[in-house]
Amino acid sequence: MEFVEFIKTPMVKSVILRRPFTPDMEGTLCVTGHHLIISSRCENHEELWLLHSNIDSVEKKLSGSGGVLTLKCKDFLILLLDIPSADDCINVAASVEALSNIDDLTLKYPFFFRPMFEVLENGWQAFSPETEFNRFKECQEDWRISYVNKDFKICSTYPQAVFVPKNIDDETIIKASTFRQGGRFPVLSYYHKDSKTVLLRSGQPLTGPNGKRCKEDERLVNSVMGMGKRGFIVDTRTQNVAKMAQSKGGGYELEAHYPQWRRIHQSVERRQSFHDSLIKMIEACNDSNSSMDKWLSKLESSNWLTHVKDIITSACVVAQSMDKEGVSVLVHGSEGLDTTLLVSSLSQVILDHDCRTVTGLVFDQKALDPLIAHYSDAAEPARFEVFTFVLSTAEIHCALLFISHGCTFQIWQQFPCSFEYSEKFLITIFQNAYASNYGTFLCNNEAERYKCTLAERTVSLWSFLNRPEILQDYMNPMYEPNPSVIWPSVAPQSLNVWTGLYLRGVINQAPQEEAWQEIYKIREYDKELKAKVNKLRRQLASLEKEAIANGVVAPPHGDGGASGGGS
Repeated sequence: MEFVEFIKTPMVKSVILRRPFTPDMEGTLCVTGHHLIISSRCENHEELWLLHSNIDSVEKKLSGSGGVLTLKCKDFLILLLDIPSADDCINVAASVEALSNIDDLTLKYPFFFRPMFEVLENGWQAFSPETEFNRFKECQEDWRISYVNKDFKICSTYPQAVFVPKNIDDETIIKASTFRQGGRFPVLSYYHKDSKTVLLRSGQPLTGPNGKRCKEDERLVNSVMGMGKRGFIVDTRTQNVAKMAQSKGGGYELEAHYPQWRRIHQSVERRQSFHDSLIKMIEACNDSNSSMDKWLSKLESSNWLTHVKDIITSACVVAQSMDKEGVSVLVHGSEGLDTTLLVSSLSQVILDHDCRTVTGLVFDQKALDPLIAHYSDAAEPARFEVFTFVLSTAEIHCALLFISHGCTFQIWQQFPCSFEYSEKFLITIFQNAYASNYGTFLCNNEAERYKCTLAERTVSLWSFLNRPEILQDYMNPMYEPNPSVIWPSVAPQSLNVWTGLYLRGVINQAPQEEAWQEIYKIREYDKELKAKVNKLRRQLASLEKEAIANGVVAPPHGDGGASGGGS
């Protein structure tokens, strides 16, 4: 297939681009295989390069001899193009619609992108499970690396290296995997060094209506518990939903067979509810004509912040169980994908300060089917992003469904000094997840990435972001390392719509960005002054020693004694 087949009009002159909080720009529009490019004719020669993959929908409105294209982007920006010719307007709309909906993965832009910067560090090789695991001796006493999933033969959505109890052999794991949906048997997600408890995740057990058992699964799950220990199974479904799943072949762990575990139902809504809620919330955000009362009413009826509250509450339950009650936790819903990964990952942001640093929160790839919520079509199936990331702690394979929901942002804005990275960092990750030059967020799991040879054929986003001159732009100037557990509030007044993301086309973010830049300058100036003070103190100490050595000043005597004499 050739891209030229979809490009009916490759170039249009005298097009006017209209963007929020930016002066209108007149220039030449070019349609290429991957980009919509608008180049101005002014002296500074401004250009806009918009990936077709970032365009969610195209709406055209013809008027007289010309027309207007409305481009709704997946990062929630809305762009308007005034095109002088109606035919050109129709042709450009058709071209963009076709080019933004090409399904062939190998035709995506990351496979064609060639970086103009020197790659100092290959982001694809930034972390390895083996290296990270070997850094934690206390975890190695009871856990081991297993390659039972080599070639992804047991579970297509798990990586080849997984972490399992040391006293459980691979044969037992293979049999236990047949008892969990999707083969997602319980694996280590996080080791809490303070309480020496562990966080596991898995798919639901396939007990079915007859209460089927699997001794291998029982042995695997129960092996986590020592003598007299107990644990919680946090099920992200309601009890009724779990029972309905049982009638369809799924189910939940019967406490009679898992005697040291107590099941807790911590309900988080499923995909369709999130999808419907997001559509309503975005509609409310884009309704600039509503009064404040009407806007707040629309926001409340969307239930968006209610979903956010439920997710954070579930994560807090997991974190509290491990930190305050000292019990291990197994998290699962049905498939063990979206809400399971969300809750298990967000709980680590609460528990572990390493997860709140740039080096500790390195997003690697997607963990499941790209579930990006398209707000342009209510009939579109629910989609939400889930990212796998490798932590510089015992957590190896975990995912955080924070982008579409803004859950991490909610915690970030409550504890703005406890995160090393800025809000801009989160938004940048969000934007690259939807449309990117880089292959980091292509494919759904390690198996698909391996099959498509992404590491050999595309550039990692982290190869770009990890460069010092780039990364400094994403650092939080207010950051103060906080080793403590942070407990977010879910009170209504504590949860806010993420204006920097959802409302950046409605509310001008420039003043806030300028304020952060000013804070950054002040902090840098403060560092310079402290460095000068330390330098002067060292010089003073050196002069005092020299004066004492030369007999100019008497040496200090007694506790707190002052130097005698003068120079």
